[in-house]
Amino acid sequence: MDIVTTDIEGLLILEPRVFGDSRGYFFESWNKDAYAEAGITCEFVQDNESRSSFGVVRGLHWQAAPYTQAKLVRVVYGAVLDVAVDIRKGSPTFGKHVAVELSGDNKRQFFIPRGFAHGFAVLSPEAVFAYKCDNRYVPSAERGMRFDDPALGIDWKIKPDRWILSPKDQKHPLLADIEAWEEA
Repeated sequence: MDIVTTDIEGLLILEPRVFGDSRGYFFESWNKDAYAEAGITCEFVQDNESRSSFGVVRGLHWQAAPYTQAKLVRVVYGAVLDVAVDIRKGSPTFGKHVAVELSGDNKRQFFIPRGFAHGFAVLSPEAVFAYKCDNRYVPSAERGMRFDDPALGIDWKIKPDRWILSPKDQKHPLLADIEAWEEA
């Protein structure tokens, strides 16, 4: 597996070795020892999967302490632009983001440690998105901020008139109005 570091400490792009032949392909999407060597030592406790259509934007989300989550995300089918925004209190990269295209073809994974807001936009006609979390989902701890906040400068690769959002994601506050994340 190749590990690609990003401009923000802790965010990693993982490119697994894929073995293919006339029957199809095989790759390890999780191997505790190999990922520990890459610095990913959290214990994942929940796997999630979603299916979305072109133009769907989900995010930007995180959970408040003590239910914060690290995530290992990937796309099984289709393509998304996946984004993580640093919301760690006192971080030199607070408010900065990393965006990476994940697809069923490139099999990339994106590791997002605790302290980041996360979201994605579906670039293909349909996408199946899968992710591991190191803490369970707790609805009362869910937080969010505007995915289209001009202060973030995220190019979602989709024209605004094509965005499909949940009512909740349309009402999140701006970065300037959120409480920065800090470890409890």
